[in-house]
Amino acid sequence: MRKILFFWLTYLPAAAWAQVPDSVYSRQYYDKFEYQIPMRDGIKLFTSVYVPKDKSKVYPILMQRTCYSVSPYGTTKFPRNRLGPSKFLMHDGYIFVYQDVRGRWMSEGTFDNMRPNIPGNDRKNKTAVDESSDTWDTIDWLTKNIKGNNGRVGQWGISYPGFYAAASIPDAHPALKASSPQAPISDFFFDDFHHQGVFLQSYLAAFAVFGYQHAGPTSKSWYTDKIERFYSQQPRDGYAFNLSIGPLKNATEKYHGDNFFWQQIIDHPNYDEFWQKRSLLPHLTGVKHAVMTVGGWYDAEDLYGPLNIYKRIESTSPGASNTIVMGPWSHGDWSRETGYQMINHIYFGDSISTFYQREIERKFFNAILKDNKQSDLPEAYMFDCGLKQWKQFAVWPPKEIPPVKLYFGEGGELSINVPTKADAVFEYTSDPAHPVAYTSQTEGLVFTPRRFMTDDQRTASQRPDVLTFQTELLSEDVTLAGEIAAKLRVSMTGTDADFIVKLIDVYPQDTPNDKRNPANIVLAGYQQLVRHEVFRGRFRNSFEKPEPFKP
Repeated sequence: MRKILFFWLTYLPAAAWAQVPDSVYSRQYYDKFEYQIPMRDGIKLFTSVYVPKDKSKVYPILMQRTCYSVSPYGTTKFPRNRLGPSKFLMHDGYIFVYQDVRGRWMSEGTFDNMRPNIPGNDRKNKTAVDESSDTWDTIDWLTKNIKGNNGRVGQWGISYPGFYAAASIPDAHPALKASSPQAPISDFFFDDFHHQGVFLQSYLAAFAVFGYQHAGPTSKSWYTDKIERFYSQQPRDGYAFNLSIGPLKNATEKYHGDNFFWQQIIDHPNYDEFWQKRSLLPHLTGVKHAVMTVGGWYDAEDLYGPLNIYKRIESTSPGASNTIVMGPWSHGDWSRETGYQMINHIYFGDSISTFYQREIERKFFNAILKDNKQSDLPEAYMFDCGLKQWKQFAVWPPKEIPPVKLYFGEGGELSINVPTKADAVFEYTSDPAHPVAYTSQTEGLVFTPRRFMTDDQRTASQRPDVLTFQTELLSEDVTLAGEIAAKLRVSMTGTDADFIVKLIDVYPQDTPNDKRNPANIVLAGYQQLVRHEVFRGRFRNSFEKPEPFKP
């Protein structure tokens, strides 16, 4: 039997072609072209285009825009991996387009993180540019100049390219028929580098990638030496490394004094106009083409984005074909197949990414871009991480699964749908010099702590500065679906604190070990993290105008 534990603290049967290496297949069946496509303000964006050699058909265009380089550069050089989101789509036949966004790599212009959207952007305005206008201009050029296209365009991207896919949805070109933002950022103040306005130090080493302008189009990295500031030290214990930095002003002095993105983070600690302008969500209105948003339940980097982009389009564009897919993945796992899917020590099944690529993503793009019809996908394709199987829903959150309330009680009691003693009080002492580690395992510097999202919480739950509550043994399955909100009534001796709430699944004591895990990993009594989030106390009434606590 299982318990629920809750605590908070301060801080394919394969076809023959499947055996052919992707790079060999793409060379054999595709021609590569490179273009500098002019934008409305005269800036040119570098674009690689892969066109099927078979000219007996017309093909839809499937595009990805990225800040991470469309290498390899040169018309005779092909990627080592497949073209497009999956080998299924590569073999189905598309015109694949990859573009370096403004100010990055071989493209001209100036880079801006999460470039603000200009509402109702008029393409006749030669100076008003955003990611939507750059995409509009690119699609317009491609459909008019690339021979053999059928006039229908789709786009996809994962992580930052997922943001570019989402940012192109407002004021979309009429030829754009299908968008699939995957692990996208929707609002930087609540996702990725920030969570609920709290800066995550795990991203300290990532700033070099985004905080320096290139001097002009280049195929060589201009920020590698900045990254080496961190990795030349080879810090293998991220907890010790971050603790040793001390106040974040030391990070400025030692690492990021010349980094414009780091300076923006420092200059805008609250949800002011700078961040509000960069939020995509207000602009996702009146959506007319099909959208399939994809994310991973165990994505420590971008979980807020997929859920809220879907939610926003659903509320503002009731006539849109709007689908959400959430699987048992960490950041971008669905784009690759490892045979069996595990997050840290927890196994979820075999060939889950292949199922998604073949039965969900392929059907979405082929129906809309090739067959010129809507896909027959459900509104929500969600992986049940307890039963470890896919579920389909007509609406999300599902109406047939009732809401659940959990109550903190005395003696560590956590009751389900039964209120506990109203005046019960729990207290702890938090020492910032000895913070609770986010993981039970030693881990070096990583942008995305992939293992953490199902990590064993036994180490944390045994600490005196962590409050832990758990239910009695469950006599039957309990299904939780939809949004989670935690309500805390707090008093403190200081003026501010970060609160982290975790929902945990406690494994039965007779759970057998998994042969895929190291021998020292014991699943009996494993306290698996299900969901967590952090909240900074001073934002309790407003993210824009924070208020200190009265001690």
